[in-house]
Amino acid sequence: MGMTITEKILAAHSGRDAVRPGELIDARLDVIMCHDVTTPPAISMLAAKGLDRVFDAEKIVVTPDHFQPAKDIASAELHKRLDRWCKKHRIKHYYPLGRSGVCHALLPEQGHIRPGELIIGGDSHTCTYGAFGAFSTGVGSTDLAAGIAIGRLWFKVPESMKFVLKGKLPHGVYSKDVILEIIRRIGTDGARYRAMEFVGDTLADMSMEARMTITNMAIEAGGKNGIMPVDDITRDYLDARLKNKSGYTEYESDADAEYIQVDEVDCLALAPMVAMPHLPSNGRPIDQVAGLAMDQAYIGSCTNGRIEDLRIAAKILHGRKVTIRTIIVPATPAIWKQAADEKLFDVFYDAGCVISAPTCGACLGGFMGILAEDEKCVSTTNRNFVGRMGHPASEVYLASPATAAASSVEGKLADPRKYL
Repeated sequence: MGMTITEKILAAHSGRDAVRPGELIDARLDVIMCHDVTTPPAISMLAAKGLDRVFDAEKIVVTPDHFQPAKDIASAELHKRLDRWCKKHRIKHYYPLGRSGVCHALLPEQGHIRPGELIIGGDSHTCTYGAFGAFSTGVGSTDLAAGIAIGRLWFKVPESMKFVLKGKLPHGVYSKDVILEIIRRIGTDGARYRAMEFVGDTLADMSMEARMTITNMAIEAGGKNGIMPVDDITRDYLDARLKNKSGYTEYESDADAEYIQVDEVDCLALAPMVAMPHLPSNGRPIDQVAGLAMDQAYIGSCTNGRIEDLRIAAKILHGRKVTIRTIIVPATPAIWKQAADEKLFDVFYDAGCVISAPTCGACLGGFMGILAEDEKCVSTTNRNFVGRMGHPASEVYLASPATAAASSVEGKLADPRKYL
């Protein structure tokens, strides 16, 4: 019996010829992502157990991002602990303030993600890296601590689901709309502890930035991981960025691999989508919800804060003014500089937007865009749970950068296709 990409990676990393869904395995780790929220508790656990060590100082990548720049004394203390820990253990890939960025944009950009690897991170959206043909998944602070200390972790092999994306995306429709439609179909628990494998000819026209948006939100359907096969687009991206250019392993699912479910998505038939409060699965085509008044637009995050996203927003905002407060957050310093060099900031400034340093702040209700009672925000982030971006009585509407930008101009949910 054949295996899926996910099963092949887990088998290789557990020293086995084959694995099957439901089996428990002990697997070696290639990369561990650490940030300022979940890593300090892991550090404390290790110290309390007399295990203040790291398994490999070159395989741990650290960046503060959730509360950086520090918003208060508590977050400043988190950053101080992270900084001292990195220096003590001589962590090679540490990105302090000034070079820090939103983790799931920073690691691929800086060449830390390779096909065929097994990657964990103390953040649920670590599944982003599956766009590169890697197995990547989020873990809590306890498992993060174990990984840091010994470089291994146990996993239950997930069942796999396949999503066949067919047809060219229509004008004004983006990868964010694709994943919102998939989550609408299967629900927030439709892929619970399953691998979500994405294939199909639609991917051939998608950049790596666009693909990462899809795998980033696998967790919003309950997925253990999202994953895509490697192709020339993947290889070109990696060739320009990899820190270590030695060979990596590309895996493909076997023709007789077993899937618990196979769904086809006619991407040609899709429209811009908006996920209404308070679940990512509450998706609606824009023509069903256009006209609902908004108080804020937010364009950024690990889902949609890359240069491609900012270019799309700038194309719509060029020569126009926003009518609600609009916050633009480049995901990394490199993206920030590129946006400035391309004069995108001029467009945003002229339109009346706020431009932030790289941060996760507003996405999790931390800072840099908190909502007051009864306020509504159209956002390119990945979650719209109750109170996610501020007051429990506020509301978050998930959308693509194009839809968020169009809505910022009209002050209400708007169809981006008329601006493109």
